[in-house]
Amino acid sequence: MRTVHWQDVVSLFLGVWLVLSPWALSIDGVAAWFTIALGLSVILFAIEGIVIPSYFEELAEIGVGLALIVVPWTLGFESPAATVNSALVGTLVIVFAVWEMMTDREFIIWWQSRRHHSAA
Repeated sequence: MRTVHWQDVVSLFLGVWLVLSPWALSIDGVAAWFTIALGLSVILFAIEGIVIPSYFEELAEIGVGLALIVVPWTLGFESPAATVNSALVGTLVIVFAVWEMMTDREFIIWWQSRRHHSAA
């Protein structure tokens, strides 16, 4: 059985911040809806990581983090606060997901076994 990583708890708080940030930072329109939707995704993946630990959840968080970084420029967020918030939190989500993967013994064993099978 895998242990719960503290990075999942931090990701949960980052997701909660994303959901609340449109009101805290006076973000509206498309930026608010995407921030809330991606925040809910972070929350769901963090809860999944706490309840049913799996490194696949970390890969999903990396995807959501990338979306948080790219969305402000692809959708043209009008608010600088929304852009900075999304990019900063997206970067943090990615950092914590990668950090967890790199310190997870089961993931490291899985990764090494895939590399050895690929080389053969």
